[in-house]
Amino acid sequence: MVPVVTRGDQWANGQILRDVAGLVGVDLGEQTMLPPDELVRRINLILKAEQRYFGQMPEERMQAEVPGRPRSFANLAWHTFNVIDAWLEHEVDGTALVNGAYNRNAPKGKDSKADILAYGADVERRFNEWWSTQGPHTDFDEPAETYYGEQSKHDFLERTTWHSGQHCRQMMMILETFIGVKPIDPLPDSTWAGLPMPEKVWDDEKPIA
Repeated sequence: MVPVVTRGDQWANGQILRDVAGLVGVDLGEQTMLPPDELVRRINLILKAEQRYFGQMPEERMQAEVPGRPRSFANLAWHTFNVIDAWLEHEVDGTALVNGAYNRNAPKGKDSKADILAYGADVERRFNEWWSTQGPHTDFDEPAETYYGEQSKHDFLERTTWHSGQHCRQMMMILETFIGVKPIDPLPDSTWAGLPMPEKVWDDEKPIA
């Protein structure tokens, strides 16, 4: 898998900037993460917003593809919810996050607009059920089983937050740029404060236009 950074016989997954910095000798300074309860609050904002924005998507435009990637607007919305569902699979079902877990699409026959919105609502319900029942007893310093290296559950929850959040930002931009629809209640920049979010909503080499 890529990106990978190597130095001699040592390596680091390029998705984990902390590990890359340690490998190449860059001092990142003190790194702090938002506490789990705040990450959960942000995830709820993202879940509600993605349902809101995808609800504005015209049915006839759902199968258009995002720039430079074989992923439809519909599957972008489904993927946003599935990123959070992957956390639930880990915590509720005991399923490790494997390479390729984030490459899934909406199942055939359950990929209509109504189906995807229902999936988002179900993920929101199950996420809050997990938080109210298991969340208070979770040791977020414990290791998580992920394909991208040694991570704590706190690390994994933070990644779940900014990963789904970045796709939510993209959906807002798609509505405005491709569809010509102003997103209802756009999430402000303060939603991403304290998260390691990219400055850009989309890749520089694949501009959305």
